[in-house]
Amino acid sequence: TQKLDSGIIDLATINLPFLAEPTPPAEGHYTQDSTRNFAQIVDQYAGFVLVFGQYNWGYPAVLKNALDTVFAEWNHKPVATLIYGNHTMQADIAIRMVINGLRMQQLATNIATPVPASNDPATVAQTLHPFSPLVPLMAAEFKALL
Repeated sequence: TQKLDSGIIDLATINLPFLAEPTPPAEGHYTQDSTRNFAQIVDQYAGFVLVFGQYNWGYPAVLKNALDTVFAEWNHKPVATLIYGNHTMQADIAIRMVINGLRMQQLATNIATPVPASNDPATVAQTLHPFSPLVPLMAAEFKALL
């Protein structure tokens, strides 16, 4: 089936309960409507860029839950990360283990950026500007894999 080129999966707007399935997702026996709906959402995309703030040297629980809710739908899809925070290296290490376990293909180009000194648009733009050349590289890697 044709996969979507781009879109946003906003975990804040998806009703995804924690640990709702009675069996491990790797078994593929989804019993909950929320799981089946999320599986369809994930399956419609050819690849992913996970955007998240580092949280206690890792990644947010809501992201872990989303990754843990389904299994086959993540398999073999390219993935890159855009991590922001002050301990992005530890968050990168933590997420790589999960990405590997889900059998996703992590791109070589990933972005880790410090938290801007303020949320003023000019300050945010200045903080993110050095990373802008990585975006076309990431896009080229996705294109090569798809």
